[in-house]
Amino acid sequence: MMTRVVNKPIPTRTSATRQLTVKSDPAGKEALGIHILLEFHGCPSHIIEDSDKVKEIFLEAARISRAHIVDSLFHKFNPHGVSGIIVIAESHFAVHTWPEYGYASIDLFSCSKDIDFESAIQCLKENLKPKAVSTVELKRGVF
Repeated sequence: MMTRVVNKPIPTRTSATRQLTVKSDPAGKEALGIHILLEFHGCPSHIIEDSDKVKEIFLEAARISRAHIVDSLFHKFNPHGVSGIIVIAESHFAVHTWPEYGYASIDLFSCSKDIDFESAIQCLKENLKPKAVSTVELKRGVF
């Protein structure tokens, strides 16, 4: 496996930089799925501590991405934080938040090439309002 690291400006209202790491097979073999890990820093705490709001945002991101939603579960922790998952026919969208730090850890995985990750990520950025985003994209199940 080879790893490439690319620094690109985030297409948001900030001047932060994201680090994109893509792991790919040098022989160009197909992968069973794509796994995108996102770190959102500087999110307003009132948004990411509201489990109903976070669920609504993630369901919208899944719909926009053309995912087939199977089920969802979101849990509010005491005193802070939300964990949630949208199970999709193609795999899952998941989130864990730390409102006291303005941080959300996001996990998008699909074994379908039909999922529009860019639209889902744009929806998440617009609604969770991070000041900085870090992204790692992995090919999973490379044979």
